[in-house]
Amino acid sequence: MRCPEPALDRPEPHSDAWTARASGSRIVAPGRNCWRVAQARRAAVLIDGGPYFAQLEDALRQARRSILIVGWDFDGRIRLRPDADPESSPPLGQLLRSLVETRPELEIRILVWSVAVIHAPGAPLPLLFGAEWQDHPRIRLKLDTHHPKYAAHHQKIVCIDEALAFVGGIDLTVRRWDRKPHLAHDPARLSPEGDPYNPVHDIQMVVDGEAAQAMCALGRSRWRNATGEELGKCPANEGLWPPALEPHFTATPVAVARTEPAWCDAPAVMEAAALTTDALRAAQRTVYIEAQYMTASYVGDVLAESLARETGPEVIVLMTHLSRGLLERLVMGRNRDRLIRRLKQADRFNRLRIYYPVVPGPGGEQQVMVHSKLIIVDDAFIRVGSSNLNNRSIGLDTECDLAIEATTDAARSAIASIQRELVAEHVDADPAAVDAAIAETGSVIGAIERLNTRPRGLRLFEAMSGKGPARPVFGTGLLDPKQPFAPLRLLWAGKSLIRRSGHHLAEQGQAAGKGSERV
Repeated sequence: MRCPEPALDRPEPHSDAWTARASGSRIVAPGRNCWRVAQARRAAVLIDGGPYFAQLEDALRQARRSILIVGWDFDGRIRLRPDADPESSPPLGQLLRSLVETRPELEIRILVWSVAVIHAPGAPLPLLFGAEWQDHPRIRLKLDTHHPKYAAHHQKIVCIDEALAFVGGIDLTVRRWDRKPHLAHDPARLSPEGDPYNPVHDIQMVVDGEAAQAMCALGRSRWRNATGEELGKCPANEGLWPPALEPHFTATPVAVARTEPAWCDAPAVMEAAALTTDALRAAQRTVYIEAQYMTASYVGDVLAESLARETGPEVIVLMTHLSRGLLERLVMGRNRDRLIRRLKQADRFNRLRIYYPVVPGPGGEQQVMVHSKLIIVDDAFIRVGSSNLNNRSIGLDTECDLAIEATTDAARSAIASIQRELVAEHVDADPAAVDAAIAETGSVIGAIERLNTRPRGLRLFEAMSGKGPARPVFGTGLLDPKQPFAPLRLLWAGKSLIRRSGHHLAEQGQAAGKGSERV
């Protein structure tokens, strides 16, 4: 086992990481709930895999020096624009190969979680043994084995030419592409084998400027820890912003929040959970969440406390309803329902709604998988990233989120506009109709309930009745742990001590040897 090199700045975990921030202070606090705040010249939120993949393909084609992909999974067979002609949008692996063949300075590196070969949906054999498109000296695909047992490298990052970065919940793998209106049967929504799959909703953010450079530094650190190779910075290619993409934000500070598990002698980094806590506690009018999972007790603590107050924010949560696999149903599904019941029991003033989205299908309603990891607080804060609201994302899995806290009226307007667009998508309405309904009812919940009348819409979780158990399932600490298991941490600490002692003895030996040579 090779331990990671010291990476970036890894502060000691704050003992008060999830305590309330100072009254009236800003949400984002570098060193407490984020790694750093960096300026983006432009930033945009890309809703659903189709728009993200299309913008990504445009940016990849402009790359000159470096493409670095960091993912939970990767599959070179996917097409980024399956709704386009295959000649103009070939499979991703072929596209990457064509780029290095025509650009002699371009280097492509792909880093994938090692356990993806047995756990993730993409094809495992190309990850293990390579594929024809990978057979080029300037394309390198590596499996990252440097993580605690049972932990996942869950970040979804693409960095291009030190100038553009995509961060969010979408891996470059199968069953991620979809588009509005999430038809039950979209002819373009097929696996590489030609099999249809269910509708899926997701979100990615794209940034340029210093914010992109920060993400490139994070990506280089991940590569170094996984491979031992130190990557240099390349000259920034400033013309990479997709020309057809209108940014939501300009000249805006962007916070980068990480989760990294305690590993060897490196301390845990738990910025993302701290940022989530601070953002939820800051809410005054509205909390809007989209999440694949919401099971973490710390999220329940903050929201239950807020809902129990006579005055406080509305809380609207959209989640995946149907759990896949036995373990997911037993732990994530049941704990999700138990947390919903706990929140409903705390909801003394009827300010809570927890929904799942559906679309009409030939056999009845078809559920839409919610894979996004999004939090919007009032019109003041937005967070997009890879962190689920479960225990693993507190301190076991490796995560990365980007957040923008509004400092201008334009930024506040952009955050409000993104929320309206999301609500409109889910209730099959126009964003202007959502705006009007909010103005008339004085409430996002009121607007949803007024507009949620069509076959495509939102349905309440059954657990919103509040009846049934509300405590976490027995064994949650083992099956959905917050951090690496204690015996493994002790083992790493012992190995770290031995390694440091060995280095010390070696240094002493070298010094003695040099002394003998001088004699």
